[in-house]
Amino acid sequence: MMRTWQITTVTDAARARIALARLAAAYGVPTLERTRLTTALSAHLRQCLTKGGTWRLTLNLAGSPAEEGLLHAVVTPSPDACAAGEPPWEVTVPCPEAAQAGEGGTVADDPAALAEALLGADEDTAVVLDKLTEQEDLVAFHREELHQTNQGVLALHAELDAAGRAQREAFAAERSARNEAESARRRLTFLADASAVLTASLNHEEIVRRLPDLLVPEYASSVDVWLFDHEDDKHRSSPHPAAAVVAARTGRPQYAADHPGNLPGVDDQPPSALDPARPLLCVPLPTRRAPLGVLTLSPPGGRWDPDDAVMLIELTRRASIAIDNARRFEHNRDIAETLQRALLTDLPATPGLSLAARYLPATHGLNIGGDWYDAFPQRDGGLITVIGDVTGHGLHAAVMMSQLRTALRAYAVDGDSPGRLLTRLHRFLHHLQPDLYATAVIARFHPDEPTLTWAAAGHPPPVLRLPDGSVRTLDAKPGAMLGIPLTQEIDDHTVRVAPGSTLALYTDGLVERRAQGIDPGIERLATALGGFRSAELDADLEGSADRILHPLLSDSERDDDVCLLLCHLQGDAAA
Repeated sequence: MMRTWQITTVTDAARARIALARLAAAYGVPTLERTRLTTALSAHLRQCLTKGGTWRLTLNLAGSPAEEGLLHAVVTPSPDACAAGEPPWEVTVPCPEAAQAGEGGTVADDPAALAEALLGADEDTAVVLDKLTEQEDLVAFHREELHQTNQGVLALHAELDAAGRAQREAFAAERSARNEAESARRRLTFLADASAVLTASLNHEEIVRRLPDLLVPEYASSVDVWLFDHEDDKHRSSPHPAAAVVAARTGRPQYAADHPGNLPGVDDQPPSALDPARPLLCVPLPTRRAPLGVLTLSPPGGRWDPDDAVMLIELTRRASIAIDNARRFEHNRDIAETLQRALLTDLPATPGLSLAARYLPATHGLNIGGDWYDAFPQRDGGLITVIGDVTGHGLHAAVMMSQLRTALRAYAVDGDSPGRLLTRLHRFLHHLQPDLYATAVIARFHPDEPTLTWAAAGHPPPVLRLPDGSVRTLDAKPGAMLGIPLTQEIDDHTVRVAPGSTLALYTDGLVERRAQGIDPGIERLATALGGFRSAELDADLEGSADRILHPLLSDSERDDDVCLLLCHLQGDAAA
C-alpha cells in the first residue's frame, strides 16, 4: 500500500502529519515510536516549508495487512522546487499489527477534525512525558543508588586502607618481635654455651684465658680480667681504669664514657683518663664474701645494646662462680694430695732388695683415692710388699685405705703368709664396711729363701721379670675381692726367683683403658719391663720406674689413680 501527499502550506503539513499518526496508530506502532516518527516528520516539514515550494510525502507499507510489516515514510522535493536535487528524507518503523477496517489516511478540512488530531497528538505527548518522567525517576533512583554505592566504595577503600595500615603495622610488629625473640634466643644460647665452657674446667687460670675467646669479637673488642689476689697482678705495672676501681669498691657495674650508657643496673662514670675515646664496661666478679676482681670490656661498636649488657653482667656472674669454684677445688685438691701422700709410707731399706714406688692421682676430681702401696719387714726377717685399691674415690676411700693398711701391718706382726693376711683383711673389711670392697696383692721376700710367695684378691696379676729378660705374668688362681659377702680362704702361690729378678705390683689405673680393657695394658707393662737390662735396674731402679710409666701414661688425662711398686733383687755383683 502506498499513499502520497502534496505539501505546500502549513495546513498541508499538518494534514500529512495527522495522516501519518493515524496510519501508524492503525498499524500498531507503539505510542513512543509513533511520537518520535511524527515529531521527526514535523521538524523536517517545517524546514521544507521554510525553503518553499511543493514537497511530496510518500508512505509505503511493505507486506499485506494480515501480517507484520514496515511503514516507510519518504519526503522528497517536487521537480520544480528550488530544493530540487536534494537527497530525500526517509524513515522506517515496524508495524506489529494489521490496519483496522475503516482506518484511512484522509483528514477532513473542518477545524473540529484538526482540533481532534491536535488533542490526539497531545495525548501521545502526555504518554511520552509520562515515560520520560518514569525514566527520570529511574535515573534519579540509579543516580542515588550509584551515589550510595560510591559512598560505600569510598568507605570500603577507607576500611581497606586502614586494614592495610593495620596489617603493615602488625607485620612490622611481628618482624620486630621475631627479631627480638631471635636476639633473645641468640643471647640465651650464647650464655648457655659460654657457661658450659666456663664450668667445664676446674682450673681458674684456664677459665680466665677462655673469657676473651668467648667474648671477642661479637660482644667485646677487648677483655681485661683483674683478679685481686692473682700472682700476675702483684707485679703488674699498668694501672687500672678508675671505673674498675669504683666497681671493685662498690660491687656495682660501672660504665665509663663521654655519653650516658643508659644500661640497666649500671652506673655511669666519666670517660677513663687512660683512654678517653674508648667506652668501658667494668663489671665486678661477685662471690658470697667479696668480689674476686673486675672484668673490663670495651664495646665492639660505639656502644652496647642494653640487653647485651644485661647478658654480659650475667655471664660475668657465672664466670665469677666458676673461678671461685675452681679455686676452691684447687685448694681442696692440694690439701687432698698432701693428705694422700702423707698416708703413703716411706719404703724401707732392705739389703739385696731395691724398692721404687710411684703414685699418680687421677686428673679428674680430688686428688685422693683408695690406691695404696706399702712395704715393711716381719720379725723373721722377711719383707712384705703390698699394693691395693679400695673401690670408690674421695676422702671415704682414702680413710678406708688407711684402715686396711694399718690392719695389714697389725696382722703381719704374727708372721702370717700373704694368703692368710688377705683372708684376714677380707673378714675385717666385710664386718667393718659391708658395702665397701677392695682388691690387693701381697708379695713376701725372704733373704734366706730362693722363692717369692704371693697372693692376690681380685687384683691385676703381678708381672715378674727374670734375670734373663723374660717376663711372666703371675696369674695363678686369685681370690675374690675383699669385703664381698662370701666366705673365702685365699691361697698362697710361690715362684722361684734369682738375683736380678724384678717384680712389678700395680693398680688397674696403670693398665686399664675404657676402649681397650686391661689385658693389652698388662702386655704393654710386661713389654716395657722386659726391655730393661738387669744392670739398669741394679743401678737406677727409681729412673727405671719413671721410664716404665712414661709409655704407659702417654695421655695426660687419667680417670683413675695410678700406683706402681717395683721390687728388684740385686744381681750378684751388686749384692
